[in-house]
Amino acid sequence: MIVEMRTYTLALGATGRYFKTYGEKGLAVQKRILGHLVGYYAVEVGGLNKVIHMWAYDSFEARTERRAALWADEEWLAYVREIGPLVTKQENEILTPAPFFKVPPPA
Repeated sequence: MIVEMRTYTLALGATGRYFKTYGEKGLAVQKRILGHLVGYYAVEVGGLNKVIHMWAYDSFEARTERRAALWADEEWLAYVREIGPLVTKQENEILTPAPFFKVPPPA
């Protein structure tokens, strides 16, 4: 199993709008296609205006297939066109759980 952690840096003051739009238009599509949401957070202390979300996959290949399906989905593409201008930077990291840690079930 792997976990992908994505960090989006947003325009100043855009976090509320991002979460509202994501909750209304993005979340359902991602849950339907990506499946295993581990967590979704806003940074409150430190580097602000950041959103972090994590998705678990059985393998890197499964991640590749699911993300390709996401980018082929018209509903997702419409959401990205709307939300894209709020995102100023994106960082992706692939994490592997420690041997003693079990990734929580889907949120």
